[in-house]
Parts: sequence; C-alpha cells; structure tokens
Amino acid sequence: MRDFIRREFFDLHLSLYTRSGRRAPIYWPLSTASGIYTLWLYYPNLSSQTLYTAVNDFLDPKLAQLRQQIASLRGKGNPRSREEDRTLEALQTLEVELTEMRDTLLRIAPTYRPNQDDGVQITAAPLWPLFRHKPWQKLLKETWAKLEKGEYDWAHLAMAYWPDRVREKCRTDKSLAIAHDLERLYEPPEPRTAKPRGRKKSGDA
Repeated sequence: MRDFIRREFFDLHLSLYTRSGRRAPIYWPLSTASGIYTLWLYYPNLSSQTLYTAVNDFLDPKLAQLRQQIASLRGKGNPRSREEDRTLEALQTLEVELTEMRDTLLRIAPTYRPNQDDGVQITAAPLWPLFRHKPWQKLLKETWAKLEKGEYDWAHLAMAYWPDRVREKCRTDKSLAIAHDLERLYEPPEPRTAKPRGRKKSGDA
C-alpha cells in the first residue's frame, strides 16, 4: 500500500479528477527532491497556516529525529560497519533534502493565502517546486508564470502576492474591483461630451 501511494496514487487520482481539460486533484503530495519523503495536503482544508503546520508538526520533528540518529552513528567513529556507513550516508542525504523542503515551505508560507474560489490549479501554483509528478509540476509552473505576469489578477492569490499591481488595475477594471471587493477604488471614465453638429447651410432657391 505504501508503494502504491508513493508511486501510483497521485497519477490515478489526477486522472479521476480531470474533466474537459480541467485538472483539480484534492490530495497534493509535496515531496523532497528524491521523493523519498512526502507530505500530503488536503485541498479543502488548506489555510494560511497549513504550511507552517507542515513544518512545525512534521518536518521539524522528523529532522530532530534524523539528527539524533546521525549523531549516534557519527559517535561510533571508526568501528562503524559498512552497513552503518551506508545508513549514515542515506540519513545525511535525507537531512539535506528535508532541510531544503523546509526552507522552501517557509519561503512560500508568509504570502500563501489559499482561497478555494481561485480553484485548484491556481492555489497549487506557488507550490510547484515541491511536486514530483512531472506533467502536473509543468502545468503549475506555467500557471505560476502567468500569475507573475498578471494574467490571473482576479484571483485572491494574486492579491496576496502582488497587492499594489492588483489594486492599481482595480482603478480601471470594474469587474476586477468587484472580484476583490474593492469597488471603492474603481474610477469610472469621464463621460464623453458629444460634439455639437454644425447647421447645414441652405443654398439659394
């Protein structure tokens, strides 16, 4: 079961939650570079605190446990067996990967404000470096690039990352202002003044 969840589940899950080209998986596997360690997030329960919870409740305790194991093996010195040396190397590699994952989550967390009105694809986009499923990662990376360019400024996530840009657009785009509940910022265009038509001169009879 563990191997199935690690290697096959998300591919199957993604296919089941894809309709008419719209991909909306609700279980998200965030993994280390090698995929040896994975955290699963549940999309409907996401909040601004989810990434901090992932670090505090899972990654930090795991790292603390790893470091104890590493210190214990290092303390053995030269009498270590080949098997212990291999174990030590594997633990050190995992420590590096978990630290990188932790750093990535903490870099994203301060501005990550998930909102289900944005949809799965946009909400997952900032997390694209942590997905190992290549087609899904590629789609999210492209979505993130479009977010950066301002193509999805109607999204709540765009407001979280680029508030000044979105607010400025709200001044001239009423639908965008309404989407962000900022209709007060909208500045309607000046009404055009109709030019008076000159009277047609009548010729002599």
